[in-house]
Amino acid sequence: MARTAFLGLGVMGFHMAGHLARAGHQVAVWNRSPAKSAAWTGVHRGEAAKDPASAVFGAEYVLLCLGDDPDVRAVFDAFEPSLGAGMTVIDHTTASAALARELAERCRAKGAHFIDAPVSGGEAGAINGKLTIMCGGEEAPFAKAEPVMNAFARAITLIGPSGAGQLAKSVNQICIAGIVQGLAEGLHFAEKAGLDAEKVIAAISGGAAQSWQMENRWKTMTDGKFDFGFAVDWMRKDLRITLDAARENGASLPLTAQVDQYYADVQAMGGNRWDTSSLIARLGRKPD
Repeated sequence: MARTAFLGLGVMGFHMAGHLARAGHQVAVWNRSPAKSAAWTGVHRGEAAKDPASAVFGAEYVLLCLGDDPDVRAVFDAFEPSLGAGMTVIDHTTASAALARELAERCRAKGAHFIDAPVSGGEAGAINGKLTIMCGGEEAPFAKAEPVMNAFARAITLIGPSGAGQLAKSVNQICIAGIVQGLAEGLHFAEKAGLDAEKVIAAISGGAAQSWQMENRWKTMTDGKFDFGFAVDWMRKDLRITLDAARENGASLPLTAQVDQYYADVQAMGGNRWDTSSLIARLGRKPD
């Protein structure tokens, strides 16, 4: 079993770190608010560190699950002096590919390794240990780190060199944005046409229109229930990273840019923490 440090005990990280502990790994945790660390050690075997450097000291693997580029850079700055040869930093934050490449170089200078490893699957995936992980980095460190990540993953793929995992996560969010908007419009159309949404979904979900979003979100969307799941604020952060990367690589993302603005409309309605399926709220299906 490995000596690990887990930094960031938010909606996802709390459960991911828990799976590491249950798998038998040694876990030191740190969170910006100490209360979260205390809550974690109250239910899991491990120790709460007073700061990132203390958590990382002596660890073989350092796992991050934070908010955005500035958060990752600030925490990395704090524990960088504790990095040593052979250690591996695994960043599960959805952040920019540029930051991943920067931190990979900084790890290399210390004789350490870096893997950008954003996740998909939401809070339910974290709770159930069934996350999908897209990785960027070198093959040998990835192969050694994969069994550690297996504690909370159902699928792990090395996409390419540093930054490739973050770019693959952008592909994931591009696809989800379009699917959710299409589902919202379809359900809105069905309502306006006077159709029974349940019968429509039963009829079309076995064909080419089927998606995870359709199977898991159509009912809550028609009921105006959005107080769960992946928050609109976080989706807009991910889409900002995606659109910035598209400007750099020349990709044309007109639908993604449009849906990003639709999410801005949802925020203006007070839906910052609503689930991403709340796109339908713009079309008239307000929360109950």
